[in-house]
Formats: sequence, structure tokens, C-alpha cells
Amino acid sequence: MTTDTQRPREGAAILRTALRRNIGAMVWGTLLMGLYQAGETAFPIVLGLIVEHTMRDGRSLQALALSIGALAVIITTVSLSWRFGMRILQKANTTEAHRWRVKVAACGLQPVARDVDLKSGEVLTIATEDADQTADIIEVVPLLISSLVAVLVAAVALGLADIRLGLLVIVGTVAILSILSVMSKRIGSSTQEQQARVARAGAKVADLITGLRPLHGFGGNHAAFRSYRKVSTEAKHQSITVAKVNGAYAGTALALNAVLAGAVTLMAGWLAFEGRITIGELVMAVGLAQFIMEPLKLFSEMPKYVMIARASAERMALVLSAPPVMTPGSELPSPGGDLEIDCVRHGTLTDLTFQVKAGEFVAIAPYQPRAAADLAALLAMRVPPAAYGGTVRIGGRELADLSVEAVREHMLVNPYDGEIFAGTLRTNIDPSGTSRTVPDAVEASMLTDVVALHREGLDYGVRDRGANLSGGQRQRLSLARALAADTDVLVLHDPTTAVDAVTEQLIARNVAKLRRGRTTIVITSSPAFLDAADRVLVLDDGTITAEDTHRNLLARDQDYCSAVAR
Repeated sequence: MTTDTQRPREGAAILRTALRRNIGAMVWGTLLMGLYQAGETAFPIVLGLIVEHTMRDGRSLQALALSIGALAVIITTVSLSWRFGMRILQKANTTEAHRWRVKVAACGLQPVARDVDLKSGEVLTIATEDADQTADIIEVVPLLISSLVAVLVAAVALGLADIRLGLLVIVGTVAILSILSVMSKRIGSSTQEQQARVARAGAKVADLITGLRPLHGFGGNHAAFRSYRKVSTEAKHQSITVAKVNGAYAGTALALNAVLAGAVTLMAGWLAFEGRITIGELVMAVGLAQFIMEPLKLFSEMPKYVMIARASAERMALVLSAPPVMTPGSELPSPGGDLEIDCVRHGTLTDLTFQVKAGEFVAIAPYQPRAAADLAALLAMRVPPAAYGGTVRIGGRELADLSVEAVREHMLVNPYDGEIFAGTLRTNIDPSGTSRTVPDAVEASMLTDVVALHREGLDYGVRDRGANLSGGQRQRLSLARALAADTDVLVLHDPTTAVDAVTEQLIARNVAKLRRGRTTIVITSSPAFLDAADRVLVLDDGTITAEDTHRNLLARDQDYCSAVAR
């Protein structure tokens, strides 16, 4: 059985989980909505009884008062039961949708990568639209049951007048649902495909927005737009197909319901003409025939919503049930900042071996950018242990044996393309609001000029992806965030590629001063950082080929001089 701590492996399991943990709200909602439908059904029944009583007993003020009182009770019951029933169900629906949104988002944000063939835009769609549509099952089931109650009450009432009327309602309802259940399967498959294509279009937009500036730079924006238009057109065609199927379904349901209501009315009229039912029973039958169209419509639409919820749940299962690329350990790193890479082979890295002692400031000068990216990915735990050879140790313990959360608290790997989020300078530097080193981090990263430039200071608003900041400002903001985290081990990957040489020189000295006594590794070809480091490791052809201070390497290694000189 799937629990809240386990990840459901299929759409049906997700729906069962949603139903199980909302059983209380659904029971109360079903009772209240069933009471609502019973009250709605009782209205034409009471009208028929009033007509029957009036025709049999004549006028009576007392009977009239009782009739009005009975109708008032029914109307009040209908109003209150609908109000409170829908309140309970919609609250449960909204809460459940929130739970799944958080669960999908948490899976997408996991530091442990997952083997899911979905882009971020698609995951976003799953975390919003699909989560909402999956949670709709909480309303669908009670409404389905309450609609069934209304149909059964109507069938029983009509059956008491004449058994043929009751049988007509039951047989007609079964026939309608049989026809519509076949059509709902088509809706489910079409909707799932539509959701997938819309999500792909959303992912394409996200990719284009991220790379808009580079696209403009080399004139690729028009080709990118044509690519998006093609994906969007496919989504549009599928949406039109779904709309056609939904239209055919709704039209068929409405026509079948109208046919059944008309059949009940005609049969009741014929029975009254033959004298088999009374005028009061005829009024009741005609009223129920009109009323029954609404619960029948609701009842006939439920299979469609069930299939849509199932399709959305299947898409959520793509993310929630994807097996982890790596299973993290549970141990904690030992105090200190020792880092050891022992005979590691991954990507362009071949037999990579080096050690950084606690408190050292070490720069790694990569001759090939790909090797730098592979090393950063390895240290950031984006590569599972089974995907590389050799050993990575932190504090004397192997990386594979450590808890991901504990490693994150102990070691921060700041990428060269660190994201900037909508908010303020302060919330970007200190997202948790707990850092005590924000002023020092701002000064060390030379972000002081940005803060001083605006009257709001650190509360200056930052747009999504730092759209109102220059490239150098965004890079310094990302660096400030990494420094403010104040971790035992800090790994920086090309932190100042968009910064001018003078500012870069100041930043390198400031970082070395701020991080004194704590382990710092900078993967860079920046002469400023290389000069500020205690020692430099030369990474060439996937392995360490030289080790010394920056100035000693400049004096004796011509290849190094050519690689880092600016």
C-alpha cells in the first residue's frame, strides 16, 4: 500500500492516495450533497402530493400552511446542504491540490537528479494544472454518489406511482451511462495527449525566454520562434480534437437525458390518460422528468472527469515515481573541510587525484572548459556514484555514504550560471533570512555599488532572472549568496567571468580574506583568483598535471602562462 512517505508508482495509486486521506471530508460532503439531491427530488414529489390532496380534500387553509411549510423546509434544506457540502468538498479539493503541487515541486527541486524525460516547463505544468485536475477526484466521487441518490429517489417515487415509470428511469440511466462510459475513454486518451503537448509548448517557451539574449545575439530568434510555433500548433490541433470529443460527449449526454425525460413525461401522460395514475402523480412525474435531467447530466459527466483526473495522475506519476539516479546515504560529514578526489574517472576526467586540506584556498585552472563542468557536477552530487570511477571523500568519508542534506549544509557548489530569482537583493543573497554574514558577503563580492545605487538598498526589487541587472551584477549577486551561506567548504565555478579586471582583482582578495580558515576551491582561469589562492592545481586532459603557486607556475610553465594570461 502506498503511504504518504512513499512515491506512488502509477496514476491509479495517486488517485487512491488522494481519496484515502480525504475520506472524512468526502463522507460529510457526500451526505450533505446527497441530502441536497434528495431535497431537490422531494420538491416535485411534494408538489404532486399537494395537488393530489387538494383535488381530493378541497381547499383548506391548514393544508395550505402545511404545504408552504413543507416546501420551505425543503428549500432551506437544499440551500444549506449545498452550501456546506460544497464548502467541505472544495476545501478538501484545494488542500489536496496544494499537497500534490508541493510534492511535485519538491521532487523537481531534489538535489538528487532523477531520470525523467521532462523539461522544467513540463514539470511546471504537471505541478499546477495536473495537480489541480487530479485533486478534482475528491469532488467527483461525492457528486457522483449524490447524483445516483437523486436518480434512485426519483425512480422509487415514480415506481410507487407505476412500476413501469420506475423501470424506465433505471433502464434509461444504465443505457445512458453505458454509452457515455465508452466515449469517456476517448476523452481520457485525447486529454492526456493534449496535456503532454501543452506542457511541451510551455517547456519550449521557458527555454526560449532563458536564452532570449543569446538568440538575439546571433540572429536565431526567428528560427526559435518558428520552432515554438510548430510545437504550439501541434498543441492547438490536439486541443481542438479534445474540444470536439468533449462537445460530442456533452451533446450526446444532453440528448440522451432529454430523450429519457421526454419518455418519462410521455409515459406518465399516457398512464394518466388511461387512468392508471392520478393527476397528482402525473404532476409529480412531469416535475421529476424535468428535474432528473440535472442529476443525470451531472451523473453522465462524471466518467469524463474521472478520466481527466486519471490522465493527470498518470502525468504526475512520471515525475513522482521516477526512480532516483542515486540513493544517498545517511551519514554526516566529519567536522572540518578536507576534500579528497582519488583516481576519479568521469566524462573528460581521467584518473583525477588531488586533496584539499581544511582551511586551504585552492584554485583549479582547467585547460578544457568541459573538464571544469564535469568536476563541478561531480562535487555538486549531480553524478551518481555508479556513473563514475574512483572515490570522492569529504572529511574522510565517501560522498556516496553521506546524506545529501548534510553535504549541502557542509559544502556549497556555486555554479557559474547561478539563477537569480524575482524578489529583492536581500532575498536573493539570503533566501532563508538567517545568514549573519550578509554585509560581509555584499562587501566581498563588490556588490556595494549596486546596493548604494538604489534608495531601497538591499530591498531593491529584482525581476525574474535578474532582468533589471547587468551580467556582472547578476554574477556578483550570485557570488554574494554563496558567500553568505558561510559553509565549511565552498566551491566556486568561474565566479567573475562577466566582471571587469579591476573589480575581479578586488573580489579575489576579498573572498580570500573572508574565507580565511575555511576550505575554498575556485575552478577558474582568472589570474586574480589564481594569484589569491594558496596553491594552484592545473587540470589538463582530465588529470592534475602541475601544482604550485600561481607566480611560480607563470615563471616556469609556458603552457600555463599561455592558458591563463590575459
